This record gives sequence, structure tokens and C-alpha cells, in this order.
Amino acid sequence: MTVQREAGAAAPLPGDIAPWFAAPVLGNSPDFHFETQAGRYLALLFLGSAGSEAGAVAARQLIARRSLFDDDRARFFGVTRDPGDVAAGRVATLLPGIRWFLDYDGSVARRYGAIDAEGGQTDFWLLVDPMLRVLARAPIGEGDALLARLADELSAPRDEGHAPVLIVPGVFEPALCRHLVGLYESRGGRPSGFMREVDGKTIGMVDDRTKRRADLSIDDEALREQIRIRLRRRLVPLIERFLNFRVTRVERYIVACYDSANGAGGFFAAHRDNTTAGTAHRRFACTINLNADGFEGGDLVFPEFGSRRYRAPTGGAVIFGCGMLHEALPVTRGTRYADLPFLYDEAAARQREANAQSGKVEERLAGYRADRQAAEQWAEN
Repeated sequence: MTVQREAGAAAPLPGDIAPWFAAPVLGNSPDFHFETQAGRYLALLFLGSAGSEAGAVAARQLIARRSLFDDDRARFFGVTRDPGDVAAGRVATLLPGIRWFLDYDGSVARRYGAIDAEGGQTDFWLLVDPMLRVLARAPIGEGDALLARLADELSAPRDEGHAPVLIVPGVFEPALCRHLVGLYESRGGRPSGFMREVDGKTIGMVDDRTKRRADLSIDDEALREQIRIRLRRRLVPLIERFLNFRVTRVERYIVACYDSANGAGGFFAAHRDNTTAGTAHRRFACTINLNADGFEGGDLVFPEFGSRRYRAPTGGAVIFGCGMLHEALPVTRGTRYADLPFLYDEAAARQREANAQSGKVEERLAGYRADRQAAEQWAEN
């Protein structure tokens, strides 16, 4: 869930979670989600205006350390409240690594304590780690020290620890995997979108710059029941044992296809699965590979925990919390097939229904009514 702060909140201190937000980025998205930037170090600079003397000094300090920001291990985000900064060319996107949030209404600055209750601005630097935790805070005039700290962090070897995921082999037997792959190959799929919050409402979007995948919806109730049986008997007890969560509901029955055709490579860029009103009920994501030996690339990565790759064997599942940032890497050879249900419980089901009734979720979103009926049948069984 999104971490929020009230207006006039104190600036986050080292060890705190950096607040999440969405705001326009110069030359990029009008609704750029900060929480997707996990997995790398972030240097943030809060400015009332880059036209101030202190802002000019900070800009020189930034350019002197330009090489730190490669978009892979580190990025810089400035946060300016002054529309004149863009017009005067005082701020600019410099790729890789340097971008500016256009915080003209001050909403981001307030969330970070850069604007106090009386409306006064305090300019400062923040250094944020790959898990979006604040490492250091420095006054506007001490950017050199903060950027030196970043250089030290980047020079140290990163601990490639394990993400908190559960890998369970043997959820689907080989015959069922082959059947599901054959079903897709005979019928084909449709481009698969993703959910976004737009003007307070969850809508489905398709954009192959973010996701390139095609899905076949399984509408055969007998086959859906066979899938439920296996999840209920082979997976749900282990989730309860190891993750202390009792699954009673499942969302969506699909065969997903990531294809390497045309050299484009099916993929899904880094994202979280529960950040909108229409998806907030999701508790655990489940990736069941149907042909783990049939493709190259295509593995799961959890950037907040490093670059380690995860792949379950054919018929096996990777289970992880829907709030974890994750990425399906491009498939570079062959075709990856997978079943990708979301799992939740009765409390989450009530949350899902309430959000649907609130008008914050488009009725056409991902076959909501049909999936809800299937979820209810799961619970009854």
C-alpha cells in the first residue's frame, strides 16, 4: 500500500520509509509513480526554485557528480515548485540518470516536509536506498557530502540476498501443463494490459513499452475447477504453513504468453500488483510456469532485493506478496507460458466488493464480475 503523510509532515529521517507519490516528470509521464523506482539508489533534491543562489550551487554539485547516475544503480530526481525553472532552462532531463518532478502544487514537497504548516519552504537533499528507505538527509548547501555518501554506497558490493518468495514445485503435473500450452497454441491470446489509477479510478491500459504479453482467458468451468483443485490441495496448505495466510479466493484463470518473436521479447516492466483501488485486495501473486525449459530470459526479478533471478520448474509456482516490486525479464528465445492467478481471503474479498461499489473501478476491468463469481465458487468449495 502507498505510504502517505499529512500536509506539513516532518521530513523523513534516516531509517524511515520514503513516502510514495505520483507526480509529473519533465519530458516524461504526467503521472510518474515514485514507488516504481525501487531497486536502485535515489538522490532527491527539494527546491522551491532552481533560480536561487543555493539552487545554482546544488546544480553545480550535481553536474560534478554526473557519472554516479547511470539509471541502473542510481538515479537523481529533483523536485521543483517553480514553473519558471523549465521556461528558463534551469532544470533539464539528462539521460541517463537525471530527471525532475514538476511539483507546482507543492504536494510532493509537503509530503516530505519541505513545506511547513505555514507554507515556508526548506530546500534539502535526501539519499534513498534500493528499498526506498532514507539513508541520509543534508541541507541544500551540503550536497557534496551526500553525493560522496552515494559514491561510497555504489563502490561497496551489494548483498544479493533472497527475496521473500516461496517456490513450490509440482503444483501442476506435466500433462496439465501440456494441455494448457496446447490450449493457448490452438486459440491464441489477446494483448494483456495493466491497471492504472487515473483521476481516482482504476482503468485497464495497454502499452507495449511497459508490458508485452498476450493472455488466453480460461472460460471452461470444468478446467477452472481442475486448476482450483490443484491450488487448494497442493499450494494453499503450504502458503498457510510458511506464509501464515489462509487463501480462500482466487482471481483470474489465464494462460499467459511471453513470446520472443520478432526480437521484441515479451516482458513486464517493474511493477506492483496492488497499488490501485481495483487491485488493492490482492494479497499474493502466483506464477506457475508451464514450460520452464522452453525459453531463455523471462525470469522474475525483485529489484528491491537485488538482481537475483527466480524461475520455478515446469508445473512449479513462485509465490510472493503483491506489494513487492517485480519484473518479468524479456524472453530472448522461445516462448514462455504461465498461469498467473492472484490469491486473497475473505477480508480482501469484502475490500474488493467495496471498491467496486464505490465507483472507483471500471466495470469492464479484467472481467471483474466473472472473476468474482469464480472466487465465490472457490470459497464454497
